[in-house]
Formats: sequence, structure tokens, C-alpha cells
Amino acid sequence: MSMIEIHDLCFSYGQTGILKDLSVSFDQGTFWAIGGPNGAGKSTLLNLMCGALRPESGHILIEGERLSDLNTRNVASRIAVVRQEYVPAFEFTVAETVALGRTASLRGAGFETASDKTAIEEAMKATDTLRFADRSLAHISSGERQRVFIAKALAQNTPIILLDEPTSFLDLKHQVEIYDLLKHLQIAKNKTIVTVTHDLNLSRQYCDHILLIGAGLDYCFGKCGDILTKDRLAKYFNVDGIALKCGGCDFFLPVGDMSSLAAEKDSQ
Repeated sequence: MSMIEIHDLCFSYGQTGILKDLSVSFDQGTFWAIGGPNGAGKSTLLNLMCGALRPESGHILIEGERLSDLNTRNVASRIAVVRQEYVPAFEFTVAETVALGRTASLRGAGFETASDKTAIEEAMKATDTLRFADRSLAHISSGERQRVFIAKALAQNTPIILLDEPTSFLDLKHQVEIYDLLKHLQIAKNKTIVTVTHDLNLSRQYCDHILLIGAGLDYCFGKCGDILTKDRLAKYFNVDGIALKCGGCDFFLPVGDMSSLAAEKDSQ
């Protein structure tokens, strides 16, 4: 079942074309990466997929319904969005931040019900954030904070989670912890997960499929093992490198002209 279908999507900023005639679908329970060079339109596409931006032409279907026909509450019941990590301006606690994920579900006077409180607690348990529920969001580490934002998305209880570079500010340990968590959510809860990323090697380990967006309004998508080849990455990112095989997966190490590995790159 396709959770998200994109048909002939076009979008521009002023006279600058960003996306043109893009068509791709994301099936239920799959883990997708969106990769490409800076400015290619990855985050723009994510904003189009959640309704934050409107396309110039083409359309997006969410569970078979046009995104443009859905109201804000309806979209929020289907799609949770995790933005790039940030420190909030207000002194929310971890629990208060996660509770914001239930906003779209509140009824009547807007007070949390027992089911809301259960959803919040379960989301924090799943992300290992319950142990610092009462701490200020501004006073925890970047890795902990990113898990809180994923907990907020989980509390929203949507079938789709969109993430914009969720590991961009994290060290290696916290990067793999976030991807371990996302993979667990995909498998255990059958979530459809789409993440914008610059780390194609992490994508190769964890994601099922990838959509590459080129700077020249060209695209390719499919299984990570089929798409993430040395020649294709050199084309899309305009950089040479070395292909390495580990554990049955091919990984790509970019190599510059002044790198100590430049000679090995030229020999491949």
C-alpha cells in the first residue's frame, strides 16, 4: 500500500526551478532516505510532502487522498515531522515537549485524556527519554534532544514520520543510536519513515530505498544497493571517491585531490 504518492511535482523559488516533474511513491512500512547536494531541493520536498509548501503543479496523495484537500488536523493525524535539531526559546521540559505531539488529538476543552498520557509515556519509553522527563529541553545533550523530538513524533501516533537531517549535529555514537531507533520503529510499529540526509553510508546500512535529487533537476530512486554506486554518486555529487565493501554492503568514501588516498582513488 502506498502511503505517499507524488505525481508530476513541480516547485520553484522565484525563477529558480527546484523540483520538476517528480513522481515517486513510498509504501507502507518502508524506510526511505532522500539525498543529494546542497540546494538540490531535499528539504523543500519534505516541506511539500507535509503540506508546509504548496506545489506549483502536480499533486501529492496521502493514503490515497490529495494532500491539498486535507485540513491541518487531518494532516497531523497522518504525518509527523521532525525538523533539524534546535534549542527552543522557551523552557519546556522533555515531557511537555513530547506532549505537544498530542495537540492534534485533543478534543473538547483541550485537556489531555488518559489515552493521551499513555501515548506520551509510551513514546518516551520507546525513545529512552522517560528517565529525564522533568528536565529542561535546553539543558540536555543534542543526542538526547533529538530523541525527544522523535518521541514527540511518536506521541503524535501517525503512520508516517518525516525527518529533516536528524543526525546533522550529532557525534558518531548518537548518529547510529538515532538510526537504530528509527529502524526499530519501522520494524516494530510498521512506520513509513522518510529522512533527508547527507550521510549516504548510514542510509546504505539502515534504509530500504533512496531518492537522489540532482542539482540539475534530475532524479533516481530505488533500493539503496542499486542506487548508491560509485559512478552515480560521482555524477550526482561531482566528487570522486573509493568504493569499499563491508558486510555485503558497498560504501562510498569521497576523496579530494589533496587527500592521502588520492593515488588509490586514481587507481580504481
